[in-house]
Amino acid sequence: MKLSHTGNLAHGKVVHALNRRVRIISPILLKDPERAYIFEILLRKRPGIGQVRTVADIGSIVIYFDPQTLPKVDLLRFLDTLLGNLGQRRKPTAISSKPLPLRLSGQTCLSEQEFNIAIGGMTCVSCALLIEMLLKRDPRIASAQVNFATETATVRGRLSKDDLCTLINNMGYQTQACDTLTQRKLLIEREKQRLAEAGRRALLAGVLSLPVMMIGMAAPSSRFWHWAQHLLATPVVLWAGWPFFVKAAKLARQRMTNMDSLIALGVGSSYSYSVFSLLTGQPGLYFDSATGIISFVLLGRYLEEKAKGKAHDAIRTLVDLQPQHATILQGDNEVTVGVEQLQIGDLLLVRPGEKIPTDGIVVDGMTTVDEAMVTGESLPVVKGAGNSVVGGCINCNGVFKMQVTAVGTNTVLANIIHMVDQAQSSKLPIQKTVDRISAVFVPSVIAISSLTFLVWMAAGAGFRTAFSNAIAVLLIACPCSLGLATPMAIMVGTGQSARRGVYIRNGESLEMASKMTTIVFDKTGTITEGKPRVTDFIASAKENEERLLTLIAGAEIDSEHFLARAIVAFAQDRHINPGKADEFANIPGHGIRARVEDRNVLIGNRRWLEASGIDLNAFVQQALTLSEQGKTPVYVGVDGNAAALFGIADRPRANAGKAIERLRRLGVKPMMATGDTEQTARYIAQQVGIDNVIAHAAPEQKLDIIRDLQSRGAIVGMIGDGINDAPAIAAANVSFAIGTGTDVAIETADLTLVSGDISKVADVMELSGATLRVIKQNLFWALGYNTVAIPVAALGKLNPMIASAAMAFSSISVVLNSLRLQRK
Repeated sequence: MKLSHTGNLAHGKVVHALNRRVRIISPILLKDPERAYIFEILLRKRPGIGQVRTVADIGSIVIYFDPQTLPKVDLLRFLDTLLGNLGQRRKPTAISSKPLPLRLSGQTCLSEQEFNIAIGGMTCVSCALLIEMLLKRDPRIASAQVNFATETATVRGRLSKDDLCTLINNMGYQTQACDTLTQRKLLIEREKQRLAEAGRRALLAGVLSLPVMMIGMAAPSSRFWHWAQHLLATPVVLWAGWPFFVKAAKLARQRMTNMDSLIALGVGSSYSYSVFSLLTGQPGLYFDSATGIISFVLLGRYLEEKAKGKAHDAIRTLVDLQPQHATILQGDNEVTVGVEQLQIGDLLLVRPGEKIPTDGIVVDGMTTVDEAMVTGESLPVVKGAGNSVVGGCINCNGVFKMQVTAVGTNTVLANIIHMVDQAQSSKLPIQKTVDRISAVFVPSVIAISSLTFLVWMAAGAGFRTAFSNAIAVLLIACPCSLGLATPMAIMVGTGQSARRGVYIRNGESLEMASKMTTIVFDKTGTITEGKPRVTDFIASAKENEERLLTLIAGAEIDSEHFLARAIVAFAQDRHINPGKADEFANIPGHGIRARVEDRNVLIGNRRWLEASGIDLNAFVQQALTLSEQGKTPVYVGVDGNAAALFGIADRPRANAGKAIERLRRLGVKPMMATGDTEQTARYIAQQVGIDNVIAHAAPEQKLDIIRDLQSRGAIVGMIGDGINDAPAIAAANVSFAIGTGTDVAIETADLTLVSGDISKVADVMELSGATLRVIKQNLFWALGYNTVAIPVAALGKLNPMIASAAMAFSSISVVLNSLRLQRK
C-alpha cells in the first residue's frame, strides 16, 4: 500500500512511494543524461532492484524493487548514498568523434553539459553566425546555436561556463547569465537601457548629420563650409559610429567579417578620403555620405530593436509573473527575503492578493488561486492542505502556509520559460540554408564592391564615381533582413502560442503543425475530462461486497490510473478501508495484478482476464449493456474466479466536439486509439464526431498505428496524457501532451496543452500556417531586395546615403511583417 508520506533525502526528494515502487527527483540528475545513465546502471547491479526508468530532463527516476530482498528503508538509504557519491565526483567523459582537450587551465575532466546564455553587443545576424561558427571550431564544443533575434546562445560542450563566456567575450561581445528569473529581469532592464542608449546615439547622429547633408546638397565652394562639414561630421563618425569600427577591427584580427565590417569600410573610406581632400585642397568630399550612412543605420537599428522588444513580450510577461520577495516563517517570526534566497523545504506565508513566490505544497489554510496566467484556467482553483501551488499564480482570498518544493530553474514557471526559449531559439530546416547563404554573403559583397570600383575606373568614369558606386554596393547589401526572416517569425509565433496556453518545445514542430493530415487521440483524459466515477458495481453472489471492496481497494490504491482512482474513491465513499497489498504489478493497457491479504486479485479488461484463465461469462451481457451506455466495464477476478464488474463513466470535454469539427475544416482526419472497449470507445467518439475508432489498443499497438499511417504518407499528430501514450507521442510527426497528464508524456511531446483544452490544437495549426506564410514573405522580400539592389547600386543608380536608408528599411520591414502575427 502507499506510504503515508513522502520524504526528503539529503540529495533529492521522494515524490511518490508505493509498496514496490518509488519515484525520486534529484538536482544531481537534472538535465544530465550521462549521469542519470550511470546512476541507472549502478542501481540495476543492486540485488532487489528490478525495472528502472529515468527522465533526465526533469531529474526523475522511478525504481521498481522487491521489498523482501531490499526493504524500502534500505533502498532509500542506498539511493541517497549513491546520489551523494555521484554529486561529489566529476562527471565521466563519453567517447566523442572530436579530439577533446579535456584538461583545461588546471581543471579535471568535464562531461558534456548544456549552457544557455544571453549575448550582448550583437548588431546584426552576421554577428550571430560569426559567434556560432567560431564556437563550433573549438574542439571542446559539440554544438552551438546562436539566435540574433532572441540574443541568446545554446551551447553543448565539455568546458566550464566561465571558459565559454571567455571565448565569446574575446570576440568582442558580452555574455550575461540568464538562468534564473531574477537574472532574466536584470536582462530585461538592461535591454531597456540599451534601447535608450541606442535612441540617444541615433538622435545625436541625426541632428548633426542633417546640416552636413544640407551643405553637401548645396555644394558650396567656400572652404568655410567644407570645414563646417568636417567639424559636424567628426563626432558622428568617431563617437556615434565608433562601435562599428571597434567591432570591425576585432573581427579583422580574427580574419572574419560581418555587416559592421561593411559599414566601417564604407564610412571609414568616405570620411578618410574627405579629410585627405580637405587638407590637400582637392575636390571630392563625402562627409555627407559618411554621416548619412551612420545616421540611417543607427536609426534603423533603433527601430529594429524597438520592434524586437515587442516580439519579446511573451517572455517578458512570463518573467514578470514571479514576485521579487517572499515571506519566510521562522518559528513565530516573519522574515521577508528575495525569492532567489529561497530553498527547498522553506515554510512560506502567502496573503490574499499576493503572487505565490515559487512552487510548493499547501501545509495549512485554504484559499482560491488564480492560475490563468500559467494554466489558462479561467476560474480560480480551491487549494487546501496537500494541494500543490505554482509560483507566479495569484492568491485570491485566503491566507495559507506552503512548503517550498522547487526553486530557481526547477520551477514550473522557469521550465515554461525555458520551453519558450527553446522554441524561439530553434532553427527551422529552411533557416539552415539561409545561414549558409549569409555566412558567405559579406565576403561576396566586398568582392562585388571591389569589382564595381575597378570596372568603373576601367570605363573611365573617374575616381569619384567609381568610389561612390563601390560604397553604395557595400551599404545596400545588408544580410540582416535575410537572417531575421525566420527567427523573428518563430519568436512572435511561439510567443503567441504561449499566450494561448500552448508551450512549444521546438520550432520544427511549429513548422510541421500546419502540415498535419491525421491526428490520433487517446480517449481517457484527452477527449474526456479524465475524471471518471463508478456508476455501477455488480458483485458475484459468492462474494461479500464489503470484503470484496476491501480487496479491490487494496489492490488499486497502488495504481495511478484514472480508473483505479475512481474505484478507490468509490470504496472510500463507502468507508471501506483498503486491504494490505504485499505484491503489485501494473500491466499498461491491460490492468493490474496484486496479492491482497493472501488472495490473488486481477483487475482490468476482459481480454486480459480471460487470457489469465478467468471465466467472465457471468458478466458479459451486463458489461455489454454498460458499454452501450458509454461506460467502461472493468472486470475483477479473485483467486482465479470472476468476482465483480464495475461500470465507470467519464464525460467528454465540454468543447471536444467543436475542436474536432475545427480540425476537420482544416483538412485533418481525426481518429481515436484507446485501450477501452469497442462499445465505450464508439459511444464517446460518436458524441464528439470521430468516425475512425480503434479500441483495445495497447501502447505498442498505438505505436504501430502511428507508424502505419506514416508509411502511407500521412503527417501524423498524436495527443495523449498517459505513460501508455508516450511511445506513440515520441513517434508522431507532431505530438501534443495534456498539461495535467504524466511527466513522461509531457517530456516526450513537442507541444503541451497546459489547460488540457484540445481546441488549442486547431489554434496551433492556424498559427503555424500563418507563421510559415510570414516566413516566406520575409524571405521573398529579403532575397528579392538584395537581388535587385546590388546590381542597381553597381550600375551607379544609387548614392551611398539612399543605399544606407534602403538597407535599414529592409530589416525594419521584416521585423514589422513578423509582428503582424501578434494579431493572430
